[in-house]
Parts: sequence; structure tokens; C-alpha cells
Amino acid sequence: MIRHASAVWNGSGKEGKGTVSSQSGVLNQTQYSYNSRFAEGTGTNPEELVAAAHAGCFTMKLSFVLGEAGFTPESLETKCEITFENGAITKSHLTVNGKVPGISKEKFDECVKNAEANCPISKLLNTAISSEATLA
Repeated sequence: MIRHASAVWNGSGKEGKGTVSSQSGVLNQTQYSYNSRFAEGTGTNPEELVAAAHAGCFTMKLSFVLGEAGFTPESLETKCEITFENGAITKSHLTVNGKVPGISKEKFDECVKNAEANCPISKLLNTAISSEATLA
């Protein structure tokens, strides 16, 4: 399987602007710029997109890991915080809240750590990855 996305940039790094588009069309010439990346401008930025990818990938992987352990989650909600310092992504922190009938906190935490280490985006990122989990 191959997936793709594209970016177009016009102008200088600080004054220019660009768009990103994805194969699915979910992103369709979505605006990004210096301000949307480093200030509070309108549009997206690469770090936000990495955070969304990591949150989505991890949460789906956690659902599979839980299923392999014999549990079906009622709900899993994950927030991913990407730390961008000195021109590099230095950390990705996942905070997951789960509602999983019949699971112990210890088993849930074990499944979270498995998903953290083994989701494809975690494997792609060359950075510190951490997580914290709450079970309802």
C-alpha cells in the first residue's frame, strides 16, 4: 500500500505561504504558512499534522492490541502533543482516555505501552515517545 500527500510553497520562508493536499481529499489545498507554524496564524502546520497522524495511528493500534487481548473498547480518546525545539521534533506525548469494559488498569496500561511502541507512526518518529493512560 502506498499513500501520498503533496505540498506547494510560494515565496520566502517567512513571507511565503503554501498548501497541503492529501490523496483522500480530506486536506485539499489546506493553507499553511510561517504564522500558522510559528505563531497563531490561520491554517495548519507540519507538527499539527504529525500529532494528528500519531494520535490516530496509536489509537487504532491500541484498539487492535486490546482486541488481541480479548477486550473491545467502548471508546478511546487520544491527544498527542508534539514538541518542536531548535528545528526538530524532540518529543511526542500521547494522553489516552479509555473506556474498556472488564479490563484491569494493569492490563490496559500494558496494552497502551504495546501500542505506543508498535504503531507505525511511533516506529517512524525518531524521537522520545511517552504516554499516559486513564481508564474510565
